[in-house]
Amino acid sequence: MSETGWNYLMDMDGVLVREEHLVPGADAFIDDLRANHVPFMVLTNNSIYTPRDLRARLLRTGLDIPETSIWTSALATAQFLDQQRPNGSAHVVGESGLTTALHNIGYVLTDRDPDYVVLGETRTYSFEAITRAIRLVENGARFIATNPDEKGPSREGSLPATGAVAALIQKATGRAPYYVGKPNPLMMRSALRALGAHSENTVMIGDRMDTDVRSGLEAGLQTVLVLSGISGAETAELFPYRPTAVRGSVADLVHKVTEPLA
Repeated sequence: MSETGWNYLMDMDGVLVREEHLVPGADAFIDDLRANHVPFMVLTNNSIYTPRDLRARLLRTGLDIPETSIWTSALATAQFLDQQRPNGSAHVVGESGLTTALHNIGYVLTDRDPDYVVLGETRTYSFEAITRAIRLVENGARFIATNPDEKGPSREGSLPATGAVAALIQKATGRAPYYVGKPNPLMMRSALRALGAHSENTVMIGDRMDTDVRSGLEAGLQTVLVLSGISGAETAELFPYRPTAVRGSVADLVHKVTEPLA
């Protein structure tokens, strides 16, 4: 437990950064957490990058976040597979963030009778790679996906994401994947374990009701919806559940990280 009794989990995109730019006040918020010795973990459903890559990305925006304080859906997926089937094998459709995480738990990456097909985010989806994944799932490989996000942003517009490609494989095979990342509360629980924290004194901050707030709520955390990402002021009213609090951005939490949410 932290000295203050509180711990924080927070999404990265839309909370700390947006389109490679710092969300105003995010640096002051991180500094406030450190000054008050409040443990925190930055989360992302994006499985493309390793924590080292993401640390470098955040440094470019002015945020100094150690690798040990970054938790990705790739790491959560690797931890899940290590618990389910230690020293197993997987065929991966994804990038270095996912392959590195699986290598680090001792998994063999192969397209010969793997235990799992693991689908993650990538910018190089190919017909050949998707066809191979479909055939392996048809032949009995268990189907895992890092996250259900159907699209992601870019400067040119929307990009197809893991959930969209997973839907294609599911349609072709009749086999639905098990999604490890948000909104699965498993993502929150694995981050809590990595942080050494408990749900009853942890706050989850996110900019999406359907992933960040939902998974935080289902994991027993207090939740904050911030309006610095994709959500507007009326977004919370569209869902059958509510966050503990709604704030404009993390800047509104500066000097309040040790206080109860109002």
